[in-house]
Amino acid sequence: MLIYKGIATFFGIGYIGKGSGTVASIAFCLLLYVIVSSNLFTQTGLVVFTLISFVAGVFVSSKLETIWGEDSKMIVIDEVLGMAVTMLFLPVNIITLSLGLLLFRYFDIFKPLFIRRTEKLKAGWGVMVDDLVAGIYSNIILQLFVYFFYKSHAVIS
Repeated sequence: MLIYKGIATFFGIGYIGKGSGTVASIAFCLLLYVIVSSNLFTQTGLVVFTLISFVAGVFVSSKLETIWGEDSKMIVIDEVLGMAVTMLFLPVNIITLSLGLLLFRYFDIFKPLFIRRTEKLKAGWGVMVDDLVAGIYSNIILQLFVYFFYKSHAVIS
């Protein structure tokens, strides 16, 4: 159960309380920036991380709902997933990370465009899918921004 809690809380960030989702999103951005700065980043690695985060998130969220209650604020792996989806197939730099963070937090907090409906899915699916969709919307807008306004189109791989 300790491993489930570690994954769900993104190594303890979920225990912060108020604002833990935002802190987890920022922590992911910082981690991704460090990985890119260290020349260890690949888009394939981010895709694999995203898929593993989704599967693991659904599993651990389902398990922990029996202990922590439905869609507990301590579970922040969903925010990590959402930020990972937001950054897929984009150049990773301070500009795209900052805009991605703002977009994702907007969609995650306000849940427009049918996102709120996905929370009604059973068990860990509802926890994870709303952030997956928020990440997809954020990614689409960020892709458009990069295409039309950001002249460095090259995807870092």
